[in-house]
Formats: sequence, C-alpha cells, structure tokens
Amino acid sequence: MIEKDLRPTRYLLSIRYACDFVREYFEQNPISQLGVIGMRDGLALRVSDMSGNPVYHIDQIEKLRLDDPAGSPSLQNALEMARAALFHTPSHGTREVVIIYGALWSADPGDIHDTIRSLVPDKIRVSIVGLAAQVSICKELVKRTNGGDVSSYHIALNEVHFREKLLEATTPPITRSQKMSANGLLMMGFPSRIVERTASLCACHSIPNKGGYLCSRCSTKVCTLPSECPACGLTLILSTHLARSYHHLFPLRNWLEVSWTEAQKSTHCFSCHKVFPVPPKEGAVTTNAPAKTGHNTSVSSRYTCPDCGQHFCVDCDVFCHETLYNCPGCQSLSEETKQKTKSSQVVRGKRKKRSDVAAVNGVENGASTADVMVID
Repeated sequence: MIEKDLRPTRYLLSIRYACDFVREYFEQNPISQLGVIGMRDGLALRVSDMSGNPVYHIDQIEKLRLDDPAGSPSLQNALEMARAALFHTPSHGTREVVIIYGALWSADPGDIHDTIRSLVPDKIRVSIVGLAAQVSICKELVKRTNGGDVSSYHIALNEVHFREKLLEATTPPITRSQKMSANGLLMMGFPSRIVERTASLCACHSIPNKGGYLCSRCSTKVCTLPSECPACGLTLILSTHLARSYHHLFPLRNWLEVSWTEAQKSTHCFSCHKVFPVPPKEGAVTTNAPAKTGHNTSVSSRYTCPDCGQHFCVDCDVFCHETLYNCPGCQSLSEETKQKTKSSQVVRGKRKKRSDVAAVNGVENGASTADVMVID
C-alpha cells in the first residue's frame, strides 16, 4: 500500500476515496448503515461501527492518516468480522461488503474457502477493487457470493478508474430472489428534534449532548439519524431520508429502442430537442428490421418510454436514468392532466354559480340588485 503508482500513495489515495465513498453512499442510500474495517498485521481492525452517520465514519477514516500500512492482510479475518457485523441486518435490506485490496496474497489463520461458503447462505455480496494484479482467491470470492458473476471485481488502472469503480458500489444491487423483491411493510418512526437546556446521555453512544431526537414510540433519546432505537428497535428516520430513497424504491423503467418504422413519429428529442437522423424512405427498410444494432444501441438513435411513448436521444436516456430518475414525457403528461382537471373544475364552478344566480333571479323576483350581487 506504500507503492506510489497511484499518487500520492496507494494508502493515502484509498483513504481519500474511502471518504468520497461514504459521502456518495449516504447520498444514494440515506436510510442505510455502514461500517468500516481495516486489515493490518494479519488482523481485522474495526475502524468504525455500523452507523448511519457519515460524519462519524469520515472522522474515523481520516484518523488512519496518522498510521502507516504494515504487515500482511487477512481476508478471512476481515470477512468474518464483516459477517458478524451484518448478522442483524433485517430481511428487507441487502448485505454487502466492499473491499479495497492492494496486496497479492492473504495471510489467513484457517481455510478461507470455509468462510466463503458461509457467506453464500447469509446472502452477503462481496465487491472488490484491486490496486495490484488480479488475485485468484478474490475472483473466486466475488464469483461465489454474486451468483457466478465476476463483474464486481475490478483492477484499478489509474486514479480516475479507481474512483469510478469504487463509487459504482454505492448503487443498490439487483435483487435476485423472489422473496427479497416481494412487496412488504416496514415500520418506521419519524422522531422529533429536541434541544435541552442541560446535557443528557444519548441511548445510542452514551455521550452527553443537549440536542437529539426522541423516539416516536418509547421517547428514547438518540443523537443521529437514521438509526435504530436502542430500546424498542424501531427504525428512526426523517421524511427527507425517505424522499431521497424514492428512486431506488420505484426505479424508472428502461426505455426501448425505436426501429426505423416507428421513427417516423418524431424528428427531434422530446427533452432536449436534439435533431434525430432522417428516417430512410418508404420501402428502403423492411418492416421486420431489428431496432437494435450489434452494439445494443438503437438503429434510429431514438429511445421511447413505454409509459408515455415519447422519443428521446441517448444522452437524455442516460441523464434521466442516472441523475434525474424521472421521465420528462411522463411528467409533462401528468402536468397536462392536472391542468385539464383544474380547468374542468373551474368550468363546472362557473356553471354552478350561474345556475345559482338564475335560480335566485327566478325565485327572488322582487329582490333588489344588491341582494342578487351579494349572493353571486
């Protein structure tokens, strides 16, 4: 880890990118929890406990700058400690281990294959970013814990590639089992913020402080959110945390490629108004021509939303699925529907008022104009 092929060194760059990973992880998964483990001298060292507070993790990681890397790593000890930390993870969540590995060997006290076999029934997925050459045991570890898929094992080519592959792990993985993907209910509490005149101990860390949150079920004081109530076990979050996780709970559907026969409907992108290629003349393309090319891209440079049917370019496709998490066509249609509903209500309201005036004029034949105007 003291090699300088990644500037300034592998060790210092790993610490900096680990802090970036923590920030991005809680930005993408605000109601999740995270723990940090280090490998040193053949031992697994707990850097930070499982918590939902990113500031706490970053402070603990930054303290590692004072130490120098020494000794051999032990994958088995680190995996056993991670497995114990993830043991109490609820069934609705996923269990993941992300490893930054800079060595070409692992000094383990026992058979690491037994540890790998124990991770599979516990449904723990392992992703590895290697800083040296590919290691056979790391490849087998990723393959066994990801259902035969080795795409979660990467070797960093440079600093930019290292950061890119590490931050890929912040996106929630695909649920492969029917039980995990099934809909279910989860009880959560939205505690109230308090500021006390005198400091009191929080139930989560036993640290005296004046601020905190009271559990909505048992009124136990915790200092940070999201967290689990130490007394009753209720998951405590803020409404903003749940709103930021909405695009993971209800992801945007994949858009479909548009064939040349369907490309006649549009001349530009619905979102950015980029001009599309002109479709060939009638008869130049068969009706059964595929919509995809050999590189799995659209032959017409158009992608359509299966819900609203609008056509978009590939740049808007990537932007909407990775950043915006919404379809501009569906959003515009919903706004148009709201405007139509609102205008129809206004029209019905005007008709009702006119009928009321007409009835008043018919019944109150001898009333004054002021009375009629007041009723109107």
